[in-house]
Amino acid sequence: MIGWPATGTSIGAVMSDEQSRSEEQREAARLERERKRAAEKGEPIPAPARKELPAQAPPIGAGSPRAAKPSPPPVRSAKKATSQPPQSARPPVAPPNPPRKVTDDDELPSGTIRPGGAPAPPPPPQGRRRSPGRHALLFAFVAVVLVAALFTFNGIFEPFKGGGSEGVTVKIPAGVDAGDIGTQLADKGVVGSAFFFELRATVGGDRGKLRAGTYKLRKDMSNGAALAVLTNVQKGAAVIDVLVPEGPAREEVAPVVAKQGVTGDYVAASLSSPQLNPTAYGAPKRVKSLEGFLFPATYEMLKSAPTAKKLVSDQLKAFKRNIAQVNMSYAKSKNLTVFDVVTLASMIEREALFDRDRPLVAAVFYNRLRDSISLGSDATTRFAVSNWDKPLTASQIASKSPYNTRQVAGLPPGPIGNPGLASIQAAANPPKSDYLYFIVAPCKKGALVFAKTLPEFQKLIDAYFNRRAAQGGKDPAFCR
Repeated sequence: MIGWPATGTSIGAVMSDEQSRSEEQREAARLERERKRAAEKGEPIPAPARKELPAQAPPIGAGSPRAAKPSPPPVRSAKKATSQPPQSARPPVAPPNPPRKVTDDDELPSGTIRPGGAPAPPPPPQGRRRSPGRHALLFAFVAVVLVAALFTFNGIFEPFKGGGSEGVTVKIPAGVDAGDIGTQLADKGVVGSAFFFELRATVGGDRGKLRAGTYKLRKDMSNGAALAVLTNVQKGAAVIDVLVPEGPAREEVAPVVAKQGVTGDYVAASLSSPQLNPTAYGAPKRVKSLEGFLFPATYEMLKSAPTAKKLVSDQLKAFKRNIAQVNMSYAKSKNLTVFDVVTLASMIEREALFDRDRPLVAAVFYNRLRDSISLGSDATTRFAVSNWDKPLTASQIASKSPYNTRQVAGLPPGPIGNPGLASIQAAANPPKSDYLYFIVAPCKKGALVFAKTLPEFQKLIDAYFNRRAAQGGKDPAFCR
């Protein structure tokens, strides 16, 4: 046929050979382009395309800087080759320009892998920069510490204070420490702070030098000036001790304190005082005297001026201090006021000679008030008729006085004397007890004996009067 070669080779074979060569040339050109791009970017030069293998998942940790030599990226082919001729059949390809060697001075982005698989060295350490806020905070802290130190120094040593102004007499009782003395001085205005006074005494080594006594001080003294007086026993003022016993009423106390050198009318001075209003403690408005609020104790007074007015003032202050120590919650639960507690305490003080008997006497009074039984206290009748040391007469026992608790149920109108702290505490918090009666026990030197029922009480009465008869009518509490 016209136009066909005589070699016997088919036209399909010739076209196949030409097509194959054309594809090899294109593949070589593509590889050269990729080598150039890799060289420009500093990436590894791609290897010639090999026979494709099934894809495998990368090993765990692939891409991590800890890998010694990361695998080169796969050859990106724009078109998949249909056939791969032998290596010897490939046309020669000019080698690309060698990539520029990367040195340690080159700046590389974070995470770049250097040639040889070595990770990029860490950036050089930079000095920590303190923010302005930290400087301000540090400055404020130092300022606070300095201010606190100056405040403490000034509070302890008080360099701008002197010897004080107005005179004040201060009594330091025995057995108190520097803190108690500081509180007393601060209350009287002698020093500005009990805390700093105690601290000054500690720092200066004066705690062990403080002595009991009565001292002439001044208001607004420095801590050092006050300590100079209190640690020098020679500067104490001449004083006398005035004993006010527990229990007696105002009229009984008057001659007792007069014998001890107190001048002035004690009965008049103890009638009322601007320092204490009985109604503030629950007393009825009809109460006009300070009976019950004149705290019994030993008072140290200036020998130059031991007046009744000063003694009453000291007694009222002592009452306020002591009554503040008493828990009144139980008494209030029984609808009793502080005035009622003081009234009960004055009766307990008269009935009980020993502290161990006071709580049980209080329990008897509470139980009788609960059961609406008259209190039957002879002490209240004695107060009404002013008979404290002689046997009560039949007419006195039958007295119509509201203080006669044999005839009138409930509490008397007010205190019958001035109780001490033990009686006040017993009246405020009596123990649980079923006792309803008590009487002086024979031959027990004033101790009491208690009974729950009337028959039991009658036996105690018989024993009392039998012993009295045996002693010729004398007090059976003390036996010969």
